[in-house]
Amino acid sequence: MMKQAVLDSKVALVNEIKEKFTNSQSSVVVEYRGLTVAEVTELRRALRAEGVEFKVYKNSMSQRAAEAAGFNGLVDQLTGPNAIAFSDDAVAPSRVLAKFAKTHEKLVLKAGIVEGKEVSLDTIKELASLPGREGLLSMLLSCLKAPIRKVACVTKAVAEAKESGASAPETKEVVEEAAVAAE
Repeated sequence: MMKQAVLDSKVALVNEIKEKFTNSQSSVVVEYRGLTVAEVTELRRALRAEGVEFKVYKNSMSQRAAEAAGFNGLVDQLTGPNAIAFSDDAVAPSRVLAKFAKTHEKLVLKAGIVEGKEVSLDTIKELASLPGREGLLSMLLSCLKAPIRKVACVTKAVAEAKESGASAPETKEVVEEAAVAAE
């Protein structure tokens, strides 16, 4: 009777890990051998601030979950003292873990899954160099704002030229100057 309860709890744990691998936008495996409790706490705090879940599981459970989810390449990486960061943000775990690893060389990035595909350490490092969600939104906003600003400047120049009674060629010059100035 007791053995069945233990088996059921292990099956439930494997299913939980499998769900996290398949439902997260990003999962990153790291080795934390040699980090102090204070350093791990600092890392967990940084990850939590970005909405990243950081869990330590038995490797055998993680390996079974990776196989069940179809991520067989990840199985070889799940050896030693590992932790896995799961997130709905494709970039956040890579960015936070890579930043932390720069100042704590005992944290070793190993492999991951991003948007349902196994990725190498190089891909994780590339993702780490991307700005966060807020930075990307800010960049998008500035790209969208530039054409609108240009239209507004040209419209204002046309209105001012008409108010001053400028002729068509003079209005054209004012509009061209406004368009160049808006760039």
